[in-house]
Amino acid sequence: MCDYSLHHVKSRPAKVGDKLRTVNFNTGTRGFAAPEDPTTAVCILPGTELAFSEEVKCALLNWRVRIIESRTAIFRQVNKDIPRVHHDALEFPDGTYVLLTDLREGQEATVLQLPAQPKTPAEEAAQRRVTYVG
Repeated sequence: MCDYSLHHVKSRPAKVGDKLRTVNFNTGTRGFAAPEDPTTAVCILPGTELAFSEEVKCALLNWRVRIIESRTAIFRQVNKDIPRVHHDALEFPDGTYVLLTDLREGQEATVLQLPAQPKTPAEEAAQRRVTYVG
């Protein structure tokens, strides 16, 4: 349900209205957790809409920070055909994609909307999470 690097972390699915925070799970990746339970990963379905409390900050090499001048994003999975890489990403209104694991720790977001239930096999395939474990 979450990115492959979080398969050994306790998790639960996201719900509309969830208040989330980016957390380092000490597995080599970052993800979302509820502020009141930072050890449980909150797994997001592709197509879920998120609103951040501030502009989004990404960690770059050499401790530099990249700021995305947007507070809304849609959760996506990228490079689904490549095993053993991070797939969880955010798509911003300007078309920019950022891996979830590249977000700075401690950023707050709210789940605005979950994706509609798929009505066709193509829609179901688009929402299916990558199942690579390693």
